[in-house]
Amino acid sequence: YPTDTLLPGMKLGWDRTKNLTKSLISWASLNNPSSGRYVFKIENWTVSHGLISNMGEPDSRTDLRYNNLVNITETEEEISHSLNITTNVSSISLLQLTSTGALRLMELIGRERHILFYFPEDICDFYNTCGDNTYCNTSRKCECIAGFQPGGQYAVGLTKSKQRCVRKSQLSCQEKEFKKIMNMKLPDTQYKILDTKIG
Repeated sequence: YPTDTLLPGMKLGWDRTKNLTKSLISWASLNNPSSGRYVFKIENWTVSHGLISNMGEPDSRTDLRYNNLVNITETEEEISHSLNITTNVSSISLLQLTSTGALRLMELIGRERHILFYFPEDICDFYNTCGDNTYCNTSRKCECIAGFQPGGQYAVGLTKSKQRCVRKSQLSCQEKEFKKIMNMKLPDTQYKILDTKIG
């Protein structure tokens, strides 16, 4: 039970043989170590990934930067993530879920602390920031994907709802073209079908 910190050699995820889930739970505040509102756990969907939830609701989902930090194991016995870091006697590395719901990888060398990774990094890292049929662009703004336009029951400044993007024209069964969108996170696979063998 790693509390809010993962050290090299420890694993997060699902141990199917013991029916045990290992996750990180934030502190309630910077000075209060009781359980907080944020949990970081490994989702065992079609493609495993880390998910930070806030009071049980998805908050942010990990990306390729996180995947480069961990070893991912997916077998019949377990689905786990562990730090992909070489340890040495002069430094200590640890992954921590902060009381504000951020993941940070720190390296401690003597009395110095270096932040090597921080997530979420910007607004685009938050779960479903933009809403359906949209994406977060490189300027950190939400835009409709190709073939969609702003519309529906959304009015700027009048509601707290997200912008809705609706189809510009009816879907045609004659069109057999898929639009390629670069630099996107894959959708979560809890309710989706995904063939991991396709390149």
